[in-house]
Amino acid sequence: MKRLLATVLFVSVPACFKAPAIVVVDRATALEQQAAGSFEDVEGDLARHAVEPRPVPLTPDQLESLGLKPTAIVDHTDQTEADRVDVLLRQRCVGEGKDGLLVDTHDDCVGASDRGDAIALIDRTNRARLQLFRWMHGAHPERSSETLRREWREAHAHGVVCRAWMQKDDGNWEAKKC
Repeated sequence: MKRLLATVLFVSVPACFKAPAIVVVDRATALEQQAAGSFEDVEGDLARHAVEPRPVPLTPDQLESLGLKPTAIVDHTDQTEADRVDVLLRQRCVGEGKDGLLVDTHDDCVGASDRGDAIALIDRTNRARLQLFRWMHGAHPERSSETLRREWREAHAHGVVCRAWMQKDDGNWEAKKC
């Protein structure tokens, strides 16, 4: 009997002891949860009216007022260096100097152009012109090189494209009138 009583006592004692209930409390209080709220309507409106990145269509007049000329839809691979010089002369990126050589006038440039390409083109054209001036002086040694250059420039100015940037005798620049 002692054994039975000891067994009942041994089994009933742990039943009296229970582990305490553990309560985990979130750090957000009820007030914080209400303040966080649900913004489904606002989020939906934002999603519907979201800004989509896309190009803005501009008219040729608007582009020109910004200083950009609309590019022509033409293949420029068959352009000669003289054609490219004419384009740069019209854009005022290059000017016909009063000494008969091309001058970099990129500060007055209207429209977009690559200054490095323009300078390389100026250098090639000026080397060719200097070679022409040496040949002309060799062919006419009795005349001064300044006279030959001035006469060549006057004859060359008639063939320069309209609105080309040209240097006047006083050193100022103006667009050629046609």
